[in-house]
Amino acid sequence: MLLTAVLAVVVAFGAVAAVYVLRPKPEVVGGSAAEPAAGPAVTPVSCGKGPCRKLAAMTVAGQPVELLADDAGGDGRVRIGPEPGTVLDLTISQLGFRVDANSLRCVDGTNPACLVRGTGEHGASGEFLIASSGGWVSAGKPYFSDASALALNDVNADGKPDLVVVRHECPGVEPGTPQCQAAPVLAEVYDQTSRLLGCTKKVTSPSQLRGWPEIKLVRSDLRACP
Repeated sequence: MLLTAVLAVVVAFGAVAAVYVLRPKPEVVGGSAAEPAAGPAVTPVSCGKGPCRKLAAMTVAGQPVELLADDAGGDGRVRIGPEPGTVLDLTISQLGFRVDANSLRCVDGTNPACLVRGTGEHGASGEFLIASSGGWVSAGKPYFSDASALALNDVNADGKPDLVVVRHECPGVEPGTPQCQAAPVLAEVYDQTSRLLGCTKKVTSPSQLRGWPEIKLVRSDLRACP
């Protein structure tokens, strides 16, 4: 009986030892238990020959919007949504316009939109970005303002931000020339389908437009364009 009891104890001890040896062990990294696996690594966004730097950021429709560029502001991107997000290349950068910390504007609404403004030698160019069912897209080709003034606001009160472009009214004269710069100015308004909604009356300076320097036109400001 004593021998049987001893053998039972030995067998039981062996079973416990086997369970201990065979139980799953935590993965050890650098001498300690590993943390839970992280998500996939985020690839840095490149601007030009190096990583982008963040120039400006806003939140629209609950999503972060960031303006990214190289050190000189000449190679720009817009990232929308949490990282890695959706990254859009800027056509205005390809055309030689530079962005800075004041270049990004976004307006919420039933169809949110953002405007990225870049400066150049003879004025400013704006890229109109709109939210769509498939994500964010460019509303079309960039818009040029020889008065260096573009804005974003819901002019026709339909809940969708519109694009305001200020230009000199100088028919037959090349934009950017001294003769054109001396001409009166007016503001054109485009909706999110790039349709021209109308123009303001001509004024001697952009500062005479409603809301200057952040132009905020209303529907009654519009009339047929010359």
